Amino acid sequence: MVNLNPNINATQPGISSNADRAQQSRASGTPGGFSDAAKAAEKYVSKVDDLQQASEVSIKDLLAGKNEDINSMVSAVAKADMSFKLLVGVRNKLIEAYKQTMNMNL
Repeated sequence: MVNLNPNINATQPGISSNADRAQQSRASGTPGGFSDAAKAAEKYVSKVDDLQQASEVSIKDLLAGKNEDINSMVSAVAKADMSFKLLVGVRNKLIEAYKQTMNMNL
């Protein structure tokens, strides 16, 4: 059984709040905001692409007879499918947020 302590807060070592992270980012001179989000999105899209390519290689290996383990192929395809669905979901949420922002009254 897992015991959860409700009295844990961000003052404990190793745990920092969002405000602490933002302050550290400003103090260290690292850029924040949109550029970090763009880099993270680029990294995630690249990872999704790698998973898609790995699943294609796995399918080709199975069809060519190089690999007879169908479980690994199904696993690779499932990982690629789930990551792509998550990417599309995030894209849809971003588009929805953009549309709502554009419809705001000033």
